[in-house]
Amino acid sequence: CRVQEVIPGRAGVQVRLEDRKGDQDLTVEAVLVAVGVTGNVDGLGLEAMGIRPEKGFVPVNEYQQTSVPSVYAIGDVAGPPWLAHVASAEGHVAAEHAAGKNPRPLRKETIPGCTYCRPEVASVGLTEAIARERFETVNVGRFDFRANGRALAAGEGEGFVKLVFAGPYGELVGAHILGGHATEMIAELATAMTLEATWAEIGSIVHPHPTWSEAVMEAALDARGRAIHH
Repeated sequence: CRVQEVIPGRAGVQVRLEDRKGDQDLTVEAVLVAVGVTGNVDGLGLEAMGIRPEKGFVPVNEYQQTSVPSVYAIGDVAGPPWLAHVASAEGHVAAEHAAGKNPRPLRKETIPGCTYCRPEVASVGLTEAIARERFETVNVGRFDFRANGRALAAGEGEGFVKLVFAGPYGELVGAHILGGHATEMIAELATAMTLEATWAEIGSIVHPHPTWSEAVMEAALDARGRAIHH
């Protein structure tokens, strides 16, 4: 919901929210404001080298080269996605290329994003809505953690795994997890996307029991109505 107003006070911070039911007020100890990221491109003399930033970022090619081939840019200065693991991976590509190697460029669509809140949130690839715009055939599978033994034993049955499959072969094009260990589980699905795995292949992988990751297998099977433990 949208934040209408923030009022600091001696006893805390009053936050006025707007939701579907109307305005409501919350009183909290502190408010964290996250307003986005921009590249630090000022005062570097980029223009003098012939590098022209665009909208606060330095344009690069698939190997992180700028318009000056001997100059590379990685991380936030090179534009979105603004994630630490992206910057690290871009650094590997840039260093290998500068050393005359032949690195594999990053596939931005297979890079997972994580939010370290409680419950955790993680995703990779397309949302269901975007997938339906791009593909004629889309199948969505979902499995709730309330039907997962490990999650229930940990007292964290809230959340789910949602997988989006598309195309004639049912290839994984998007994955979304809300719940405990979501930021750890998303790597399996990023791997599956990189390998162009289908719902059948993911659903046939035997996951250990009891684990949170069983929900991935079940969600894949659910895309075709074959989930076992709903």
